[in-house]
Amino acid sequence: MVGTYLQSYLYPPLLLPRSSSTSHPNSSLVNLSRGQHIHHAYFLNPTDTKETGQTNLINLLLEISSLDPSTTVLDVGCGIGGTTRHLARDHGCTVTGITISGRQVQIATRLTGEDASSGPSQNSGDNGFTGIGTRNGRVKYIELDAEKMQDHFSPETFDCVWISEALSHFPDKPLFFRNAARVLKPGKGKLVIADWFKAENLDDKAMEDDIKPIEDGMLLPPLCTQKDYVSMAESAGLKVLHEPKDISKDVAKTWDISWDLIASPSLWAFAISQGRDGLSFLQAFRAMRRGYANGTFRYAVMAFEKP
Repeated sequence: MVGTYLQSYLYPPLLLPRSSSTSHPNSSLVNLSRGQHIHHAYFLNPTDTKETGQTNLINLLLEISSLDPSTTVLDVGCGIGGTTRHLARDHGCTVTGITISGRQVQIATRLTGEDASSGPSQNSGDNGFTGIGTRNGRVKYIELDAEKMQDHFSPETFDCVWISEALSHFPDKPLFFRNAARVLKPGKGKLVIADWFKAENLDDKAMEDDIKPIEDGMLLPPLCTQKDYVSMAESAGLKVLHEPKDISKDVAKTWDISWDLIASPSLWAFAISQGRDGLSFLQAFRAMRRGYANGTFRYAVMAFEKP
């Protein structure tokens, strides 16, 4: 049984530790329960599967950002490229995915090649892009610390910066908003975000019982509120395109499914063998379920635009 879980470690992590650019040693466990999309599922109907829900979330982000087909997108924290490929294949976008994990780049590139080879013949384009799908979409992946975006991309390069469940891991969030504003094209550039938040005005007990275990287990810097993100975006010169939409009740089931998958004693034994971080990581799953139930841990989407 443990051997099955060990296979999940073929998928290195997306998550950033509090104060370094190294990878979280245990976050690849998330891939065990998330598949190619390393993000929550947005359940609109009782019959929705996890995979359907994850596509629903992508579609919601497309809706709130009014993202046009065939645009240029920077997918920040792309993981193994599930969303990157979706935007290219189904919407004809030219997508650059960045992740801090070189192993994720390898896996994303391999999966993209498999996807491309199963469809119409596509040739790699300029600058390392691979064509995918029937709508002239293209993708490429870069191993890059998102906090160094300003050193890699020229100003006014992208129509959209897309970041799903990665920003909460960044120690310097105002820097990210400034960098995103810098690389967006003026007049139409959009920043679209899905992320984890703490609720407003939590007391010390709620912070200690619900939020701190999540921050510790996921190696997060202090969680922000939704209003914090709006304030940081506006300070970076962006304006609100779509106010934060709290969808906590519609994504919480993700962690019920994840908990069913990770509740095996074998996996807990493996986590314990990895030391404190391994155990804290799995305990964070439990804290997330509790936080959703108590209303202390929140999930929201929002969009901004560059004037």
